[in-house]
Amino acid sequence: MNTPLSWIKAYVPDLTCTAQEYTDAMTLTGTKVEGYERLDQDLEKIVVGKILKIEKHPDANKLIVCQVQINEEGETVQIVTGAPNVKEGDVVPVVLDGGRVAGGHDGSKTPGGIKIKKGKLRGVESRGMMCSIEELGSSRDMYPDAPEEGIYIFSDNPAYDGLKIGSDAVEALGLHDVCFEYEITSNRVDCFGVLGIAREAAATFGKEFHKPEVPVTGNDEKTEDYIEVSNEAPDLCSRYVARVVKNIKLAPSPMWMQRRLAANGIRPINNIVDITNYVMEEYSQPMHAYDLDLIAGKKIIVRRGREGEEFQTLDGQMRTIDPSMLMICDAEKAVGIAGIMGGENSKITDDVKTMLFEAACFDGTNIRLSGKKLGMRTEAAAKFEKGLDPNTAMEAMNRACQLIEELGAGEVVGGCVDIYPVKREESRIRFDYTHANKLLGTNLDKETMIGYFKKIDLGYDEETDEVIVPSWRQDLECQADLDEEVARFYGYGNIPTTLPTGEATTGKMSFKLRIEGYARDLAEQFGFSEAMTYSFESPKVFDKLTLDAEDPLRNTVTIMNPLGEDYSVMRTLPLNGMLTSLATNYNRRNKNVRLYEIANIYLPKALPLTELPDERTQFTLGMYGEGDFFDLKGVVEEFLEKVGLKGLVTYDPAAGRNYLHPGRQANVIYDGIVIGYLGEVHPDVLDNYNIGDKAYIAVLDMPEITARANFDVKYTGIAKFPAVTRDISMVVKHEILAGQIEAVIRKNGGKHLESMKLFDIYEGSQIKAGYKSMAYSLSFRAKDRTLEEKDITEVMNKILGGLAELGIELRQ
Repeated sequence: MNTPLSWIKAYVPDLTCTAQEYTDAMTLTGTKVEGYERLDQDLEKIVVGKILKIEKHPDANKLIVCQVQINEEGETVQIVTGAPNVKEGDVVPVVLDGGRVAGGHDGSKTPGGIKIKKGKLRGVESRGMMCSIEELGSSRDMYPDAPEEGIYIFSDNPAYDGLKIGSDAVEALGLHDVCFEYEITSNRVDCFGVLGIAREAAATFGKEFHKPEVPVTGNDEKTEDYIEVSNEAPDLCSRYVARVVKNIKLAPSPMWMQRRLAANGIRPINNIVDITNYVMEEYSQPMHAYDLDLIAGKKIIVRRGREGEEFQTLDGQMRTIDPSMLMICDAEKAVGIAGIMGGENSKITDDVKTMLFEAACFDGTNIRLSGKKLGMRTEAAAKFEKGLDPNTAMEAMNRACQLIEELGAGEVVGGCVDIYPVKREESRIRFDYTHANKLLGTNLDKETMIGYFKKIDLGYDEETDEVIVPSWRQDLECQADLDEEVARFYGYGNIPTTLPTGEATTGKMSFKLRIEGYARDLAEQFGFSEAMTYSFESPKVFDKLTLDAEDPLRNTVTIMNPLGEDYSVMRTLPLNGMLTSLATNYNRRNKNVRLYEIANIYLPKALPLTELPDERTQFTLGMYGEGDFFDLKGVVEEFLEKVGLKGLVTYDPAAGRNYLHPGRQANVIYDGIVIGYLGEVHPDVLDNYNIGDKAYIAVLDMPEITARANFDVKYTGIAKFPAVTRDISMVVKHEILAGQIEAVIRKNGGKHLESMKLFDIYEGSQIKAGYKSMAYSLSFRAKDRTLEEKDITEVMNKILGGLAELGIELRQ
């Protein structure tokens, strides 16, 4: 979005500021200025001159010697030039001796400009230079009347009639101006027009905003007698306004309009086209003009395109239309692609007599998608894409008709056709000024805030404490939006620094994160390094892990747009990543590797997915080299004890996991619930991963552990009374587990049992086949007295009785 400062001042006449002040202030109030360009940059001592006499150069065929009057007193200077288009009596821009121009005749600009000094050309003195429009830093796009080669001649354009000789030529050309470039956010549709920018400038600098006064236009006829409009797609066209202008008189638009359009990057063409472009830039409402005599049946039909329909646009290209696109049609054919570009078959030509003016509001999303399909990007489409206010359509139409009458471009027919089925009303937002002060840390009174709102044309209802938001401010929806309006006009730099208010709280990690922190600390304490592996895996992983074909872990969440087959499903168990990492280390000849990972697995609740999968965090330990099953089991037990899970932990060797060694695996069970598993990796699986050493894996389910963990540690004092120990050596069937024995001892040991320790296991020739010898040391202690022999004997008898029920005998 570009605007010249002169156009802004047309609506904010009291605005006085430098270009940099304007840039800084507008940016701080939310209308970000990306940069600016002074149109009179490097132009000095350039006046309006008149060529009085021309003579041939005595020593050069292509040069002429001109006597040029440079002020009203009749002072003349001699200038030698090679311009082919000048003649006696021409009024031209002249840079005097010591002056400066912006660049060369080829349009190139020189930093700092080019200083003009008196000198001699082929022996003839020259004191100054007559200028082309390019040497003044501009172009023929901005000044279409400028010659393609040669000096710019004021007297060829009636708009410059009455120019005084010696006056400021830069001012006469309208170059004492600054063109600003803005970065407008897509939610501020109103600021895509000059009026919106001017309104913001007036509010920013505390000046009055003067919106153009648009009187009623039109003769005594009725537009309905000239054109009929029907809208067959109201979901894509919320409003369609049409007016008719007859007795068209095509001519160049006035200089002020040409300058403003050119500064916005739009090349002036003629009065009719320039008016539509001018209103589009002024109101941010695109318009289009059709030759009414080319509209069949004097009907306009707004409808969806037809499959395979072909249409030739104004640029001469044939476009293929489909039903998703919106078309403007007459009774026989399409005459325009709505919101994007009109058609070759109804364009305005020099022979136009009667014109149909269109101002409509189309669905922004549809315009954007249609433009992408067609590969078309126009200024009108760029504005429609943002989602325009349908109420602006009528304002823009009336403004365009006003300009037509003022410029004598035609006779406006009275009335209009307005298809507007659902009117967009203004909205209301409940306003609490105390909320704004609390949020911003300010202490502004209510009247001051309401004053800010009135600056930008927001109303206020005293009875209901509601801000009345006009339909063109689509970005204001809630109290926070109003707070922002207060902040930007009060000044972000004026908002004081305040400390946060509210109840003080102690920052700490959640319970879940604390548990995971303990897991990391303990793993690293035992020499494990953290690993990070992908959650995406290949379905082939399950075969490498030798899972059964019907194993539920093969039911996975499948990625819709995977990077490849190797990353096409979400993992349901964490082993592949860990074993792959161990294999990488093994094949790089790293010894004694220990890795851990805390990461999620993804278990679908149903397939196909009807809800999000169960994401479960797993604490995975993997190792090879030094250490065995029992070393890893010790790490697991240490962690469980650390988080308060002890006493009820048991191990079930019948885990039945294919990827673990059948005789060296176990489920970890706490209070009857499986909370994990551990074991030696199956040799077949090791071969699949190219690991040539025994490897061990432990996996703990963190949600189950977190739900049961606690850190309620109770202090007990140092024992005052001595402990009594007893050793028992037993002959045990081979299939009986140490855990079963310890459960019996714990159950029958009574309240005085302090500890138990397995200190010997023996299998050999001295023990009968199918049995093993196990020896435990038991410690007993009372807190209030010294235990007597009868106390110990009674407890030991209970323990031995319980062991006998398992078929256990004391070793003789």
